[in-house]
Amino acid sequence: MNLNLRQLRLLEATCRLGRLTEAADEQAISQSAASQAIRELERALGYSLFHRVGRNLEPSDATQRILPRVREILSLVDTLEDPCGDQVRGDFHVAASVTIGCYLLPHLLAAFCRRHPQVEPRVTIGNSEAVIELLEKGRARLGIIEGPAGHTALEVHSWRKDTLSVFCAADHPLAGSGRIERKDLGQQRWIVREPGSGTRSVFDAAMRAAHITPTIAFSLPRQEAIKQSVLAGLGVGCLSALSIADEVAAGQFVELATPLQLERELSWLVPPGRRRDTTLNAFLSLLE
Repeated sequence: MNLNLRQLRLLEATCRLGRLTEAADEQAISQSAASQAIRELERALGYSLFHRVGRNLEPSDATQRILPRVREILSLVDTLEDPCGDQVRGDFHVAASVTIGCYLLPHLLAAFCRRHPQVEPRVTIGNSEAVIELLEKGRARLGIIEGPAGHTALEVHSWRKDTLSVFCAADHPLAGSGRIERKDLGQQRWIVREPGSGTRSVFDAAMRAAHITPTIAFSLPRQEAIKQSVLAGLGVGCLSALSIADEVAAGQFVELATPLQLERELSWLVPPGRRRDTTLNAFLSLLE
């Protein structure tokens, strides 16, 4: 079997970017040369690597199976540039879900860059599903998410605990008692995160465990939109305690006691084969 690294890099880039033209640009070759390289790789391997879906290329089932090994090979080759394996430097792309990206990651990256000034951090913030998709496509080196995480193709590790808070505006009828009884949970107008977010997954699981069907007044993708809606008196919110701490301290929000189980794990995720990455391991040491 006659393979070369340029073909493997092109394969990985095409899987990650979804288009051969973009992969060719990234690898600094012409589109015709990229097409020829993919055809030669398919002949060498003996199976089809992609299916065309509209203007995009989707990896075949066989490509999905070999992609983790391809990335591991390329990661190993990249370590040859640093034979001592102790250089922490270069581009470092972290994908984080919203609460982590807004309230925890900035301080972590600041400390990391003080220790390792040659690192150039990049951050993408999205919900947990979006973070996992970036890792699956090889577009980020590390993901940190909220809520339960299970994934067969990624390494998933628990990091720390977080607690969601149920809260209302200071002039809400519930603010005086500071609690919602179990019998009243289903009567509230809830303002919560969108499906696919870790926060929403924990909220939904807590409601199911309590055998409650909540009335979702608003399902919003931005924490600030949820907080402003609660301040406007449109309902009761549920977000990480980290994200409402300033408003609670200022007297704008009142945290409400409930019988719901709203503690959750925060987790970090990496693609297979990345654990030899010196910069990644340095950041994981900071997390731990």
